[in-house]
Amino acid sequence: MTTPFEAEVTEVFHREWGRVVATLIRRTGDWDLAEDSAQEAFVIAVERWRRDGIPASPGGWLTATALNRAIDRLRRAAMGRQKLRDLAAMMPGPDTPDPDESGIVDDRLRLIFTCCHPALALDARVALTLRSLAGLTTSEIARAFLVTDATMAKRLVRAKAKIAHTGIPYRVPPAHLLAERTTGVLAVIYLLFNEGYEASTGADLVRAGLCDEATRLGRTLTELMPDEPEVLGLLALLLFHDSRRAGRVDASGDLVPLDEQDRTRWNAAAITEAETVLDRALRLGRPGPYQTQAAIAACHATAADAAATDWAQIAGLYGELGRMTGSPVVELNRAVAVAMADGPQAGLRLVDGLADSGALRDYRLLAATQADLLRRLGRRDEAAEAYRRAIDLAGNERERRFLIRRLSEVAAPARP
Repeated sequence: MTTPFEAEVTEVFHREWGRVVATLIRRTGDWDLAEDSAQEAFVIAVERWRRDGIPASPGGWLTATALNRAIDRLRRAAMGRQKLRDLAAMMPGPDTPDPDESGIVDDRLRLIFTCCHPALALDARVALTLRSLAGLTTSEIARAFLVTDATMAKRLVRAKAKIAHTGIPYRVPPAHLLAERTTGVLAVIYLLFNEGYEASTGADLVRAGLCDEATRLGRTLTELMPDEPEVLGLLALLLFHDSRRAGRVDASGDLVPLDEQDRTRWNAAAITEAETVLDRALRLGRPGPYQTQAAIAACHATAADAAATDWAQIAGLYGELGRMTGSPVVELNRAVAVAMADGPQAGLRLVDGLADSGALRDYRLLAATQADLLRRLGRRDEAAEAYRRAIDLAGNERERRFLIRRLSEVAAPARP
């Protein structure tokens, strides 16, 4: 069982990892050194803080400790002499980053734009930022991309090597170069939020720190690119989703399905803000995937209750989104909407087609969706089998507990 101290340290890690690593990358120019030194700082923190208590400014403590570890590593390496002199010239002051030509002083935003340089493949841009900024493990990122751990590890190594070998600068680019990196930056922020909203592994369903960080970065990006509709669309999407955060878990932290959530716990101010931001995006007249997803989220967030949800409109929006993206995950979501609008049998036909295609092999939500539709159709034995597959694929403890409860509802009682 997680202790209060362990829970608080975990929250500090999720909140501060990106800040510490981004600062060290700017100071040293060495990605591996930055990540290794940050990791050492967190290990030291667990030991010291358990004894002395968590400091008032844990982020500053961690940054200073990580910088000291970096200096120690450089001091031990002959190749690090010049870097050590350069680093010493910039000490102290880890919390006062220097502005670049963009005027942006946030190291984390610089880190995203560096990772999202067009010289890198899109999947490498997103994966590298999730590793460096959010501190996600290779396994967590691999799950988000539906690839093996080994495949993702190779992508990360290649991406770091390319940044080093080609001299990609650590900065937010000037205004005329922003557009070419926008797609990757938006994908990073969205995946960062998703990992916070529905953690792929661990004991908690929601990592609030990651949700807050993604939303903060989304706001900063809208200030940088106020007339880019997809940037506005992403911020609206995050606000709509995050407005439901408190209703997604019960008092014990277990998952509550959307149709069972207490909507009085939803954040009405966030919903209102999201509607305003989405309206701004749509008025620009250049629709895109994030605006479409935000429109879907708006259908959920503005419905008075679950029964009032306009599932037919949601299914239509998912159809449009599928045409934009070609994503099988979008098609799975459309199948759920079709099931709600036209009945579970109509949705199950679409889900079975996806399963037969192999496009989402080993994707836990495909099995979970099949199980739910089979349950609603009264096909208990088939539903139980699908729930067992989903449980085997689920990495999050809270999600597994929810699926196990559902399995208990359809599994035949044991014979005496």
